[in-house]
Amino acid sequence: MSTMSAPPTMITAATAQGSTGIVGPDAAEVAARLRFSATRLARLLRQQDQGGLSPTSTAALATIAREGPLTLGELAAAEQVAPPTITKAVHRLEKDHLVTRKTDDADRRVCRVAVTKEGQRLLDASRSRRTAWLAKRLGRLTPDDLARLDEAMDVLEQLTRCEPPR
Repeated sequence: MSTMSAPPTMITAATAQGSTGIVGPDAAEVAARLRFSATRLARLLRQQDQGGLSPTSTAALATIAREGPLTLGELAAAEQVAPPTITKAVHRLEKDHLVTRKTDDADRRVCRVAVTKEGQRLLDASRSRRTAWLAKRLGRLTPDDLARLDEAMDVLEQLTRCEPPR
């Protein structure tokens, strides 16, 4: 069962002989469709989360678990939010016993935030729920559609890989 809409618009190019050949899909149209689908999928996955955290807090907790312990500045930079936003999010996470603040061993003036066992359990449960929900939806696809999506994953992963700022 495929839910694909009409195929993307194809750009045509006139050759020297005047004939027209198909070059490929229009990047702007593919970008618009991808943005819409990715946004909708992210929203649907967030709806599966029952951890009671805001999207900002959930993202911060996941980053701390993946890359931590981090300073608040490092966390704000990783999440691409203003320092006051991350300070509030960490305060809520700390109040809920999902993270702890620890003094840096190398520089006692620096404080690092680390995920607690309770925070890791919450993340694991949330990821399991979201993955199960998505796997159920993917199970409704035809084998051909699932294979096409699997092939597209390399491209999507390349697209979403973090690149250093230019």
